[in-house]
Amino acid sequence: MKFTRCLKSMVAVTSVLALPLTSIAAPAPILIKFSHVVAQHTPKGQAADYFKKIAEERTKGRVKIEVYPNSQLYKDKEEMEALQLGAVQMLAPSLAKFAPLGVKEFEVFDLPFIFDNYQELHRVTQGPVGAKLLAKLEAKGIHGLAYWDNGFKVMSNNTPLKSVADFKGQKLRIQSSKVLDSQMRSVGANPQVMAFSEVYQALQTGVVNGTENPPSNLYTQKMHEVQKYVTLSDHGYLGYAVIVNKKFWAGLPADIRTILEGAMKDATVFANDVAKKDNDEALAAVKKSGKSQFITLTAAERAQWKKAMDKAHKENMSRIGADLVQEVYKATGYTAH
Repeated sequence: MKFTRCLKSMVAVTSVLALPLTSIAAPAPILIKFSHVVAQHTPKGQAADYFKKIAEERTKGRVKIEVYPNSQLYKDKEEMEALQLGAVQMLAPSLAKFAPLGVKEFEVFDLPFIFDNYQELHRVTQGPVGAKLLAKLEAKGIHGLAYWDNGFKVMSNNTPLKSVADFKGQKLRIQSSKVLDSQMRSVGANPQVMAFSEVYQALQTGVVNGTENPPSNLYTQKMHEVQKYVTLSDHGYLGYAVIVNKKFWAGLPADIRTILEGAMKDATVFANDVAKKDNDEALAAVKKSGKSQFITLTAAERAQWKKAMDKAHKENMSRIGADLVQEVYKATGYTAH
């Protein structure tokens, strides 16, 4: 009897050992849904796809990233809540989206002329000040991974914008931002908050006279076709923060987190290079179209704009946080008038 039981056990063990390896299921990959609201060919869209590619390669199939562009899953106003609830794991919203969440410090990026070039900007976004800002998202259930550039903004209008006096009475479209409202009023313009999708028609019909955008937005939305002048001002910055659901991120295996952080670092270099290239190419395309005339500011004119718009800094100092603004000034060398 004992022998029979022993034999049965041996047969059972032998049978298990004899099973082909393919029948032992591999663990399911960790799924990351990366949702964004722009087209796949935009700098952000290209960067999201690049991150997916290198992250999946480096984790050797342990992570699967599904990228959903063009608001396929959630619209602009819905995606942040979806991330906090865990319905998606990763987003790359514009920095303007964090003030409505209660983190007004991110409005520092809207201050006019606070960055003169990409070197100054990256001193903040890739330095301790940028890290400190991302850390403020933790209390909202969000973990910040990186900043991705969109670009520096130019002004467009149907009359030339060269001196500060040229702004008087002009209706200029802005994103919803207290800082941008202050910026436009500081030069005598009338700011008009309007959805991005409505801007072309508003320019075409004269509901607004002009707007501000990085060149890639100006060109891809064909705004240059209904704007006679483009002032190469580089007066403000537009960017994104790549963020993840905090609980999801904390629950990942440590080695996976390390690999994904490395992939994000490389994707950020890619994102910023693509953004700069796209903006340069967009400016060249606008110029080639002959639809808009370019205006280049002299050093004196630029200084005049900067001095007038400094009012936006003063008006929003307490809202953003004086200590934070001073830290950015120190990092960039900005001098208030």
